Amino acid sequence: MIVLFTGQPGSGKTTLANSLVKNFQCSNNKLINVDGDDLRAITSNKNYTKEGRYQNINSAFTIAKFMAHKNFVPILSIVSPYKELRDALKNETDVKEIYVHTTEIRGREDYFANDYEPPVENFLDIDTTSRKISDCVADVFEFIMKK
Repeated sequence: MIVLFTGQPGSGKTTLANSLVKNFQCSNNKLINVDGDDLRAITSNKNYTKEGRYQNINSAFTIAKFMAHKNFVPILSIVSPYKELRDALKNETDVKEIYVHTTEIRGREDYFANDYEPPVENFLDIDTTSRKISDCVADVFEFIMKK
């Protein structure tokens, strides 16, 4: 299984992913967060055009599939604005998609994906505007545990 947090920068993806890892790490599940910022640092891809985003997303998905194959539970926290790429990943493997959004501006507006395509089916909708992190994480955990 791959857990995919998607949404605009500053929406809370990384915060929720890190909290999920911290609160539900156990010896049977090797949870690991692959964050978009970390991935860009590793690959040196600072290109935020459509082509650069495609490259970054495909790298993240390849890493996640590899880790899932090695019995890790990869948790991706990446903008991933293109529905077609997310849907392709869902068609290849078991993906739990969580769409994270907010009405607040949280200092990352320079990285917004103006062409972001929200998911339309088979996802969990999390609005972090006025919710506690613990409540959001509880919803995420319940969602990923459903068969």
